[in-house]
Amino acid sequence: MDRSTPAPHRPSDAPPPRLYRPEEIADTLGCSAWWVKDRARRRLIPHTRVGRAYRFTAEHLAEIIRLYEERPAQPAQAVARVTEPLSEPGAQTGSGQPRRPVVAPATRLRARPPRRQQQYGTAA
Repeated sequence: MDRSTPAPHRPSDAPPPRLYRPEEIADTLGCSAWWVKDRARRRLIPHTRVGRAYRFTAEHLAEIIRLYEERPAQPAQAVARVTEPLSEPGAQTGSGQPRRPVVAPATRLRARPPRRQQQYGTAA
C-alpha cells in the first residue's frame, strides 16, 4: 500500500460530539436548568444519560427547538380573511361607516359573597 495516499476516513476516527450540560442548554433556550432536567426526566426532550447526569448534543438542542416551535394555525391568506371586518346584515357596503364584526353577547359575571360572611354570618 502506498503511504502517500490518505487512509479512508473511519467513523471511529471522528471526534466524539460535544456534550452540553443542562445549564448550558437552559442558557441557550432562555429557560431554567430545572425545566430542562424535568423535561429530560419525563422523556419529553431528547437527551443522553451519562451515569446519572443529563447531557445534550447540538442535534438534541436543534430537535428541542423544533419540538417547541409554534406555527400559525392557518396560512397567512386565510388569517387576513378572518381578521377583515364583517358586515352586519342589512348594512350597505358603500356607506362611509366602517364595518364591524358580528360579536356574540358576553355573559355577565357575578362575584360570590366572601367566604367569611358565609361561614360565620358576620361582615368582614
